[in-house]
Amino acid sequence: MVRANGAVSLRELARVVQTSEVTVRRDVRALEAEGLLDRRHGGAVLPGGFTRESGFPQKSHLATAEKTAIADLAAGLVDEGEAIVVGAGTTTQELARRLARVPGLTVVTNSLLVAQALAHANRVEVVMTGGTLRGSNYALVGSGAEQSLQGLRVSRAFLSGSGLTAERGLSTSNMLSASVDRALVQAAAEVVVLADHTKLGTDTMFQTVPTDVITRLVTDDPPPHDDRAATELQALADQGVQITVTGGSAAPDAAPGVDSVPAGRQQRRDVPLPGQRRNHGAGPGQQLRNALLAEQPGERAARVADLRRR
Repeated sequence: MVRANGAVSLRELARVVQTSEVTVRRDVRALEAEGLLDRRHGGAVLPGGFTRESGFPQKSHLATAEKTAIADLAAGLVDEGEAIVVGAGTTTQELARRLARVPGLTVVTNSLLVAQALAHANRVEVVMTGGTLRGSNYALVGSGAEQSLQGLRVSRAFLSGSGLTAERGLSTSNMLSASVDRALVQAAAEVVVLADHTKLGTDTMFQTVPTDVITRLVTDDPPPHDDRAATELQALADQGVQITVTGGSAAPDAAPGVDSVPAGRQQRRDVPLPGQRRNHGAGPGQQLRNALLAEQPGERAARVADLRRR
């Protein structure tokens, strides 16, 4: 199935062979050990290391339930009349479908799929970048896309990617896509990453968003057996990323700084920042940030507004 399609999900494998995903996961590990495939994003792909990327048809069938729940929650972060940027990806496409109901919204995107999802939303203005079409993910890339983003300023950027780690942040396997995503980040005051648990702990070739630039991660609850995702989630929270998890009630031993929201609830939940970022000989800039984090939310907002005016 992997050779025929390029990628396959664990859920689909379990359905075809009529067994549990736990059994399928064990067998996929064995096939990976033999070098026959690579485990990626809740499924398996042809081997190829850091540089290989699945096409849109394969990605669209992986972790679909998780992406839907993440999109439902992320849409609740967007207010009427905002201006935002939305990057390319199957998860951001799901988000765009829900943004069609937000009046007065302006969405800047390099994704044809995001634009298509919003094409018939009368109360949403869609602004597309220039650039060269990259057919594998229906995104505009290259210098034209990057130049069209210069001088742009919006409230938030919503991005996805191929992998997310606390060490390197968000990454992707394509250099052109990574470059445009960095330009999208430069245009936004806050960066929200949408990534299902299968991307946590996965590292790919090109870094797009360093961890210290990520404001918030919206993800789903890792299954109990997925120690790698749970560990990565805790490490991201320790570094100051606001974590919002969908998929059920928070467990009694949930990581500090991790908020859990039941799947399907489409309301905004503001998550307080976790504890201060680790300070190993921090300079003046880091000391100022730590002081801001120690203030109450109202005091912090006033201080940030004053700094921006300066």
